[in-house]
Amino acid sequence: MEHQGDFFDDYKNEDSSLIVNAGVKQPPIMNPYVKKFYRKRPAILSADQYMEGILAGNTTILSQAITLVESVLPEHRAVAQEIIRRCQTVSMERRSMRIGITGVPGAGKSTFIEAFGSYLTGKGHKLAVLAIDPSSERTKGSILGDKTRMETLCHDPNAFIRPSPSAGSLGGVARKTRETILLCEAAGYDTVFVETVGVGQSETAVHSMTDFFLLLLISGAGDDLQGIKRGIMEMSDMINVTKADGNNIEKAEMAKVLYINALHLFPPTASGWVPTAVTSSAVTKAGLPEILQKIEEYFALVRENGYYDRRRREQARYWMYESINESLKNMFYENPAIERLLPEYEAAVLDGRLESFSSASELIDKYKENL
Repeated sequence: MEHQGDFFDDYKNEDSSLIVNAGVKQPPIMNPYVKKFYRKRPAILSADQYMEGILAGNTTILSQAITLVESVLPEHRAVAQEIIRRCQTVSMERRSMRIGITGVPGAGKSTFIEAFGSYLTGKGHKLAVLAIDPSSERTKGSILGDKTRMETLCHDPNAFIRPSPSAGSLGGVARKTRETILLCEAAGYDTVFVETVGVGQSETAVHSMTDFFLLLLISGAGDDLQGIKRGIMEMSDMINVTKADGNNIEKAEMAKVLYINALHLFPPTASGWVPTAVTSSAVTKAGLPEILQKIEEYFALVRENGYYDRRRREQARYWMYESINESLKNMFYENPAIERLLPEYEAAVLDGRLESFSSASELIDKYKENL
């Protein structure tokens, strides 16, 4: 604009009949008001502030605390560990119902959770739904669309829905699902659903953090026999044949009988509970009261015979080792020597100059030398 001003000044000659207007001043390239639309990142609160909000049932503070716990940044780790420690003490007193829900693709896990969850909150329960979405191997991103699939439940004041990416974790759960359970229980939620990404042979992680395991299957899709997999059915406390409505009712009842007969072939469970199969419909709400009744019967049994507490102690031992493994992994990758050498070794493996097992062994030796 300065050059343009000089150009106009050249024509300010009184003897000239040429009149040139300066024109309109050009606006700046960047909108000067754009800062108003920037969302400020929430400041990290102290552990006391987070706990005050969690115990008060503040879902905003609860969500921020879960995000902090899920963070991989080292500067967040100390506060997150303190929150987890305090929430674990509160959680042990609450004695909530942790229910793992998995199923074959197309079984309608999200639809069932919305219908059954609304039924639970209508009975006075406070429900937390930890919905796990698979992460892309290419982009590492997740859709996290469970709130859109549970439109009614997400507006329920007695329900809290937290979608999380699996982020490469095995077992169909997110990396910090168990810690999230503790935070939700401390916030007053007496029932916690853990919805996995789908049925598979690596569901041990889900079973290791829940009290009751519900398997959702469908009928009439050529998958009746495919559903009978020893690994997943042995862990199931109940099988629910979904979509038992309309013309599918008869097929669902036949599938239920098939699964009941299959469950009798397995050895007795350590809890003393006899697994069974039921049918339900998220459309007509049929079968939902029976499912809740069975779940309540299960928890009454395991709390009376001591299996509930024994199971929780076994879970605590399992996650002690898992926490050790994660801590050791973090220590390895955050070591300055490893951070410096890792790109070189990675490039050598990609180029074929080093073999993967040998390079891993050398990196571990370098880590030991720099402890």
